[in-house]
This record gives sequence, C-alpha cells and structure tokens, in this order.
Amino acid sequence: MANTTKLNLIFGDVTLGVSGDRFHYLFAYDRGGLESLVRDGKEWLYRIPVPALWRATTDNDRGNGFSRRSAMWLGADLFSHCTHVAVAVDGHAIPLPIAPENNRYTDHETADEVAVTFTYTTPTVPVTTIEVTYQVVAGGKLTVTVQYHGVDGLPELPALGLRLVMPTTASEFDYQGLSGETYPDRMAGGQPGTYHVAGLPVTPYLVPQECGMHMATDWVTVTREQTLNNADPDHQAFQLTVRKHEQPFAFSCLPYTPEELENATHQEELPVPRRTVLTIYGAVRGVGGIDSWGADVEPQYRLAGDADHRFQFEI
Repeated sequence: MANTTKLNLIFGDVTLGVSGDRFHYLFAYDRGGLESLVRDGKEWLYRIPVPALWRATTDNDRGNGFSRRSAMWLGADLFSHCTHVAVAVDGHAIPLPIAPENNRYTDHETADEVAVTFTYTTPTVPVTTIEVTYQVVAGGKLTVTVQYHGVDGLPELPALGLRLVMPTTASEFDYQGLSGETYPDRMAGGQPGTYHVAGLPVTPYLVPQECGMHMATDWVTVTREQTLNNADPDHQAFQLTVRKHEQPFAFSCLPYTPEELENATHQEELPVPRRTVLTIYGAVRGVGGIDSWGADVEPQYRLAGDADHRFQFEI
C-alpha cells in the first residue's frame, strides 16, 4: 500500500523522483526543471516549466517602441538556460545526487519535505538570474517560488511568470478572480467572482497579439479530456488546480506561446491548437491604450528590470 504520510524518493542518475498517493513528480537535472507532473495517472507537462519573460506585443507596445527597447527579453524567454541545481531534503541541503553520488541511496528512501531549486541565467546584457524552487510536502502539494534578481542596465520587463505547457488542449478552465480579460491598467471593469471559460479562446485581433490575461486570481482549474498516452483507457475529464500562496496571481490559459502569437501577422497564420499553455504570472506590464501612436504605459503599470521580483503559487 502506498505510503501516504511520507514522500517516496527515487535518486536516479540525473533525476529525482518524488511520489506519494496519487502523484509522481520527476525533476531532471540535465534538462533543468520539473520534467513530469503526474496526478491520478495523468501527465500534465509536455515540456519543463520555464520562466516567462515575454508576453506577445500589442499595437500599443509597437506604437510606443516598447518592443524594440525590451527586445532582449524575447531572446531570454526563448533561450535562458539552467546553470545550477540545488536539492534539499527535510530542510537540509545535500550534494547534488547524480551518479555516482546517488549510489549511496536505497530504493526506499522517504522524507517529509523536498525542495529543488533551478537557477536560470538569461542571455541578456547584462545577464541576470532567475531561481525557480519547487517545494513538495507529504500529500503532494507543490509550492513554486520564482525569484528574479534585478540588475542595473536591464530594460523594463514585459512580464514575469512561469510557463507550463500541457500535452493536449484543455476543454475548459474555471477560475476565481476578476471577470473577463484584465491587465494591471485594465482592472476597473472586472467583477470579483467565479467564472467558467469553455475551450481556449484567443481574441480575434486582425494581427494576433497579447490576450487572455486574468488578474487578481485566487485559483484556476484546468480541465483536459485527452492524453498523449495511447495505452490510457480512461477518457474521463481530469483536472489540475493552481492556487495562490498568500498573494493572488495573474494567469493566461491559451493554445499558443507568446512567440507563436508574435510570429503570426494574421489569424490564419496561427498553428492548429495542440497544447495548453498555462502561464502563472507574479507581475505583468500594462497594455496602455491612451493611443497607439506613441503614448507609453503609465509608470505605475511598468515592470522594472533593475528591481527584484518574487512570487509564489501552489499546485
């Protein structure tokens, strides 16, 4: 019978498996992140979660030149790489348990708590680092902490978040927060409540651009009905919930990455939806809208690149 009071640990050559009743997480040192997130036998990750440092530009961004001033964050969003991994078990840091260090462990190791921190270095000038820490406790709750280190000389950020790409498209999502599409400078019309959204809608702008943001969110539940596992006999809908940790978060749930939206100049150039791109944001730049020909976003809705930023959420 599964041990429900302790986490079961499996120290692989380049991975750390953490499992318990109804869940299994796989942290990959060589890939630099959480490679697998399985709940109730269903896989929720298509790729490792990565820091989200770009949101697709809008007409207003292009009009005021923000796209050019902060273009290096597009490269950072695509090409930041993991440069350090740290593992702690029950609050004690341990040597990175890769081969042959992992040979000292058995196949029945347990713990109350595990924390794995991945440090990402950006290809910006100057460079900076972002730390993503996954803390797992018995029962399977996963608390994620994202820490961005500001450096003098870096331009304003479009956004700061963590992007989770799921293997198949979601059939719907529900959330508790503000109604409709909201941004830091577009929250006045949002009404607090619990809302249901069918599918993964993309605002049909003539030129695809940033869309689908939801501010001041307490939780979001994504529902999928398909897996990529051909041996999976269960076709019932299944869900994953992300909750706030002390402070509300922002999120978008779309079938495209920011780069896919950025690359399309017309709606028909967008690819056929295949994945769910759930991005949890700790901060995001406003969209402006005073005009589309030069007015910048108001200062209070900007995201400084030379300041530290930190946020948390729970899975």
